[in-house]
Amino acid sequence: MSQIVQFTSPRHVDVIEQPSVELKPGHIRVRTSFSGISAGTELTAYRGTNPYLNRTWDPALRLFVEGTGLSYPIAGLGYSEVGEVVEVAPDVAADDDPAIPAVGQQVWGIWGHRGEAVLPVDRLRGCALPDGLDPVAATFARVGAVALNAVLAADIHLGEMVAVFGQGVLGLLTTRLVQLSGATALAVDTVPSRLDKAREYGAAATINAVTEDVARQLRQLTEGRGADVAIEISGSYRALHDAIRSVTVDGRVVSSGFYQGDGVGLRLGDEFHHNRVRLVSSQIGGVPPALAGRWDQARLNHTFLQLALDRKVDPVGLVTHVIPVEEAAEAFDMLDRRPEEALQVVLKFS
Repeated sequence: MSQIVQFTSPRHVDVIEQPSVELKPGHIRVRTSFSGISAGTELTAYRGTNPYLNRTWDPALRLFVEGTGLSYPIAGLGYSEVGEVVEVAPDVAADDDPAIPAVGQQVWGIWGHRGEAVLPVDRLRGCALPDGLDPVAATFARVGAVALNAVLAADIHLGEMVAVFGQGVLGLLTTRLVQLSGATALAVDTVPSRLDKAREYGAAATINAVTEDVARQLRQLTEGRGADVAIEISGSYRALHDAIRSVTVDGRVVSSGFYQGDGVGLRLGDEFHHNRVRLVSSQIGGVPPALAGRWDQARLNHTFLQLALDRKVDPVGLVTHVIPVEEAAEAFDMLDRRPEEALQVVLKFS
């Protein structure tokens, strides 16, 4: 038996026991050590706002259609896991592929908030933790890939001024990656403590969206031009509108947040129309088209983990809480109702 986190209904979390799954040919069994909570995507399911609860995605049409792709109870969400390989199917063990992790090795991957998972070998090929990398840092592989994908979509050039809207975990990682790309990072958020953290992660200036006119302030910081690029990664329509207002004529806005419901606060007849702003969508399901021949999700993951291993990015510095999985309900309640108290929350499995 092992534990699994389940959303029984909106804002109702249970930790239940699940039986161990039989190890099939071509599979690997992993015992989870740590699992990071996504304060964006997962909270949409926790709150009941996720579009999959009311519609379903048709991969052939590339459209949402009638139906429900997700329903309560929702068990085992999560995409930031680290664990130990405890069993390998005999047909896999006979394979001499060095990319396949062996029993006893730590691996990172996506298998949700569950104490144990049986996964196809291809899901873990090349996913052994590099020597010297903190296992908690490896829970950021997917999160870091999301931030890196947004930065690549922004097509940043040396010397540009880049505004990053949202300084939660994704935003702080984005701010740091913007700086590493040779640009000046300007951080925007509504929570003062997150703006303080943004300076630690490379922001040259910070703007409080509650107390300041963001677009005017960014123009003052850029000699009146506006930011060359803005990356909106908070999932707020109002922040997206501020990002559009804040860029220069013909500027770029990368929309990387997971927006919910109707676009309240977004007025496309204003600066978007008059400044000919270019709006680019970034979503982890694909890399920017211009890079598709050279980049894929695996490269995004490995690149971010290498940056963490080289101490160029400090993901562990974003972890504010490591909480036993038995307290998952309290963790989600905090992230939902008191987001200013936490950045990254990691569930620990025994």
